[in-house]
Amino acid sequence: MWKSTPGSDTKPMTTPNATPAMPTPARPALEPARKEFQSEMAHIGKSVIIRGELSGSEDLYLDGEVEGNISLMEHNLIVGPNGRVRANIIAKDVVVHGKVDGNVQGHDRVELKKSAVLSGDISTQRIVIEDGAFFKGAIDIRKESGKSESKREMAAAASAGAGYSSSSSSGGGGIGQRSLADAKFEPKI
Repeated sequence: MWKSTPGSDTKPMTTPNATPAMPTPARPALEPARKEFQSEMAHIGKSVIIRGELSGSEDLYLDGEVEGNISLMEHNLIVGPNGRVRANIIAKDVVVHGKVDGNVQGHDRVELKKSAVLSGDISTQRIVIEDGAFFKGAIDIRKESGKSESKREMAAAASAGAGYSSSSSSGGGGIGQRSLADAKFEPKI
């Protein structure tokens, strides 16, 4: 509190436009991200029924009903909690919250949430089945293909080759290979 001292003409300092210590934002920062997310993923609502073949070149959120085949080769499929699918599914990643009757082929991953009901076979590289999900069928876990597999093969070949060439240079009558430890390096002048 301000006390005046005798003989002083000073007044307390006040600011006419005091701002609050914590400014409140007008809109949360999540809205632009939400619009961006919606534009990248197609959405089929729970009242939509599709009979036939469904394919596309973007991610799909399916909360309706589909009978036939679903093919999203390099894209993701999410079957929402109201989704009812009687179709074979091929997609990059498949996440199931609803009901699926048919085979599921997820190139990278298949995930069954606790509300999922799936009757059919699954073929994928990685699978997640939450506690409470219903699954009836077979699971085929495929090996990862591509760069990671070739790196593993190269590492295994290199370690096997190093073991062979080091034993062959010790007088075992090898095929003339030498390991780096046996090689003589001479500096160039």
